[in-house]
Amino acid sequence: MHTCLVRSRRRCFSEADLKPQSHGAPSYLQHYDGSGNTCQLSSGQPGQGLGCPRTRLPVRRNARTASPQRDSRPRGFLCSLQHTGTDSASRSRCPCLYQFLAFVPPSNGSERKPGTATLMLDTQHPLTLLLNGSVADGELCKIQYHFGEFGNYSLVVKTLNTSTKSVSCVLVINEGPINSYLPILFAFLVYMGILAVLIVGRLFMKIDPVRNWVYKKLNPRETDRLINSEPGSPNAADPGSGDPAPQLWSSAPRQRLRSLDTFRGLSLIIMVFVNYGGGKYWFFKHESWNGLTVADLVFPWFVFIMGTSISLSLSSMLRQGSSKWKVLGKILWRSFLLILLGIIVVNPNYCLGPLSWENLRIPGVLQRLGLAYLVVAALELLFTRAGADSGTLETPCPALRDILPYWPQWVFVLMLEVLWLCLTFLLPVPGCPRGYLGPGGIGDFGNYANCTGGAAGYIDRLLLGDKHIYQHPSSNVIYQTTMPYDPEGILGTINTIFMAFLGLQAGKIILFYKDQHKRIMSRFFIWTIVMGIISAILTKCSKEEGFIPINKNLWSVSYVTTTSSFAFVLLLLIYYLVDVKRLWSGAPFFYPGMNSILVYIGHEVFENYFPFKWKMQDTQSHAEHLTQNLTATTLWVVISYLLYRKKIFWKI
Repeated sequence: MHTCLVRSRRRCFSEADLKPQSHGAPSYLQHYDGSGNTCQLSSGQPGQGLGCPRTRLPVRRNARTASPQRDSRPRGFLCSLQHTGTDSASRSRCPCLYQFLAFVPPSNGSERKPGTATLMLDTQHPLTLLLNGSVADGELCKIQYHFGEFGNYSLVVKTLNTSTKSVSCVLVINEGPINSYLPILFAFLVYMGILAVLIVGRLFMKIDPVRNWVYKKLNPRETDRLINSEPGSPNAADPGSGDPAPQLWSSAPRQRLRSLDTFRGLSLIIMVFVNYGGGKYWFFKHESWNGLTVADLVFPWFVFIMGTSISLSLSSMLRQGSSKWKVLGKILWRSFLLILLGIIVVNPNYCLGPLSWENLRIPGVLQRLGLAYLVVAALELLFTRAGADSGTLETPCPALRDILPYWPQWVFVLMLEVLWLCLTFLLPVPGCPRGYLGPGGIGDFGNYANCTGGAAGYIDRLLLGDKHIYQHPSSNVIYQTTMPYDPEGILGTINTIFMAFLGLQAGKIILFYKDQHKRIMSRFFIWTIVMGIISAILTKCSKEEGFIPINKNLWSVSYVTTTSSFAFVLLLLIYYLVDVKRLWSGAPFFYPGMNSILVYIGHEVFENYFPFKWKMQDTQSHAEHLTQNLTATTLWVVISYLLYRKKIFWKI
């Protein structure tokens, strides 16, 4: 009996990724007995839970079997999957149980009719193929390789010495993998072409004859009136000027920074694209557990810019004479609406039936936004001091004058962080070690299968119940977890509040150093460095080996410090380009940023309806998925632009 063991070098791959599927190119395992053996895997590329790029790998044995048989019955291969040990490049450690991959039936000594088995193999990370003659014999050969999508490979195993059972393994590339990133390049060129056309059109519109001709075609009567009038007679206040800007811009143009709406819109559009599928590329999906992808950046960025807006909006309302009680009422009402919309509108799938409390998910994105907004806005309202945001207060340390006046807020937030640390690392969880931060399932050799998320998962299941939290976390694809786990759960909300508070600090910098662009950008840069240093210490600059790994599911402290570091530097760049140098208007991200709640709820509600989704000819194609997802995302940008032109803004 021969055993074929497969393991990834960096992360585990689940049996679901490897079992036979009804789509795409099949994979094969073949076994020859007597005169030779073959273990062959083939595959295509990812789709939805299809999920993984797949490759074809035959393993051929061109001599007699390596291990002596105790009876005359021919035996096949058992192929299993395991991830253990440390990747030499990243020093990341993720030990997992061996997972059964496939059994290759015996060939009865025939090379013409080999036994076969069908499976798929994930190609996202490097793999280690381990071939054993039997459990007692140990490994016969081990090949480490990073297979590519739609590749066809053969692993030829030859017996060199039957007495010592020594073998040689040679990997042969029968057909090279495809370049799965070409659709991204093509999409980039298309969007750059559209941008070039818009830029050229804008330049042509600056030419008087061209501009007059276009205006005359669009509105002949009004254009004739403007052309025939005295020079300078049409003014900005003239209703015939057709200025699309809403009243809130014309009344107080200096109080609203376009960079903030641009930042918010950029985060939102990436979020929409990711939620729609991201072209089925792994870096546009959330990490299964520890680590960071593009998809993991957008939600904390949205929380960050919400905190920035809180600082500016509350300061504006108080300057206009609103009482604190009135402002508190608005804060409570907005938080309530966000939580209600999340529970009733976004969370349920009404295609599966009417709203039912029995399996209604309570946590969610909007719910977490509502809670974070409530705490941070109330904190700002409670401890704000007259003159603090204008820089008139004297502080013992001028370099910290945007921090020291708000020391009670910092004390409160740090106490919340201490609470998170105590609950995470000290709370007893039945059947789990204290401070467990792993995914459970087959991770950690399956010793803590029901400990997904440690204290965070335990608190949600205890207070909310298993049926009222997320049932399909990203960890179940890789680690085969069976416990429900909610990435927007109760404990992680503490660090979401911390993220919003850091955004609040960015808003205070803008208020405190009003019109002092260099000071504002230097403060943003300092915060970028500080948060980056904290992240480096917490993670030890590694994915798995740090004190507190970066983890979106847990919303770990290192996750917040890392994403906030990126947020500060991104806000710095956008602020410089949009509001300081005015080299960029913020388009097209500015428009969805002005209608963020409408775009977010709309894209969730209409996700499965045409023209945002349609039946694809090839569900294995990156190109088709990318076309569909980019089309849907672009439609929401166009919708937000049209709403902006019509001066329609949905505010909560």
